Amino acid sequence: MQIQQFYDKGLAHASYAIRAGRQVAVIDPGRDPQPYYDFADEHDAQIVAVIETHPHADFVSSHLEIAQETDATIYCSKLTGARYPHKNFDDGDRLKLGNVELHALNTPGHSPDSISVLLMDEAAQTRAVFTGDTLFVGDVGRPDLREAEAAGGHAREELAAQLYTSLRQKLMALPPTTRVYPAHGPGSLCGKTTSPDLDSTIAKELATNYALQPMSEPEFVRVLLEDQPFMPKYFGHDVQLNKQGAPNFEDSIRAVPRVHGGAALAPGVLVIDTRPAAKFRAGHLPGAINLQDGGKFETWLGSVVGPQEKFYLLADTQIQLDAVIRKTAKIGYEGNIKGALLAPTTQPATSPAVDVAAVRQHPEQFTIVDIRNRTEAHDPLFAHALLIPLPELRERVKEIPTDKPVLVHCAGGYRSAAGASIIQAALPHAEVLDLSEAVTEFAPVSA
Repeated sequence: MQIQQFYDKGLAHASYAIRAGRQVAVIDPGRDPQPYYDFADEHDAQIVAVIETHPHADFVSSHLEIAQETDATIYCSKLTGARYPHKNFDDGDRLKLGNVELHALNTPGHSPDSISVLLMDEAAQTRAVFTGDTLFVGDVGRPDLREAEAAGGHAREELAAQLYTSLRQKLMALPPTTRVYPAHGPGSLCGKTTSPDLDSTIAKELATNYALQPMSEPEFVRVLLEDQPFMPKYFGHDVQLNKQGAPNFEDSIRAVPRVHGGAALAPGVLVIDTRPAAKFRAGHLPGAINLQDGGKFETWLGSVVGPQEKFYLLADTQIQLDAVIRKTAKIGYEGNIKGALLAPTTQPATSPAVDVAAVRQHPEQFTIVDIRNRTEAHDPLFAHALLIPLPELRERVKEIPTDKPVLVHCAGGYRSAAGASIIQAALPHAEVLDLSEAVTEFAPVSA
């Protein structure tokens, strides 16, 4: 028996293949099914089952594509409302895989339809539990992603209470040596304090996970709901797409329209420029938004751009363009791409450089916009800065006074490039400056 973890650092997403003999079960696969096919081929095995612990909000799953390609059966809770062929997998249901068994546990809380999957060895001993977004290493799944009508309209307090019960009556009752394999790791927006470790044990979590410590249900609900991170715009969209089942990954990539040299772009359509900030500042298309291709590109794309918005996607080389198209497809946005194109050789708009010394000496001469998240902004870097987190910036940009140069900062420079470009696009007559990486030279001020 073998457990293989596949980890997508950009989305902080962990998926799994369990091999027993020549049979493989895949749990919570990402959008690109190829790694799971490669794993099965490498071991001369066949994928016979795909298990969805719940309809994920932060990425698009390839469960339907894998099932269509391999004739595997999809398993999920009856509460999912799945609109694809599947078998229900709930409390008491078992799946034989070679000489091991997979048992379903209903563990609602992160979502009403969440399950965990127990791996029982041939001696009927619990070896591992695949917890989806119910239990992470050092954290638990947030319960506030299903409140919108598009995601079910479930109150966060109700789900938090369900999570309290799921943890204490089911997961915490497992043998201490049980390995814990969650669906997300550090940086995931499905939790708030996730550990850098990508797996754990029940014993370790009982000892170190804040959410598993002795506390009453009301106290748990209060602690869990405070300081949760922001919710990207695309989350509800992906829940619905995963309930339906996404189209073939490679076919979707090939279907993205390409814009070739010199062709005019449709007016009024967003342009997402994925080049490095320095290149963007040196020349870009007027009104473009600079979302640099980086570790969290998918998350920021789905936070800044709504799931119904069309946009052009721009990169420096064909290889880079193909890479960002694939990242876009991981959150189900490939159909939003009106056209993918290489950066034109001449681009008329430029962005001014910031005089860091002037900012240090006279910060009062700037309208300073802090686009960090609210929890980060508890420690302000500038007195009287205007706090508008990046995911809210496009909707709130008109709140920014333009009687002084507008200085944008985040925590490390990545987000401020996006923020400055958003403000400049919306307020074309303002002087907009990006503090960029120089922000790291400034210490927090007393509020």
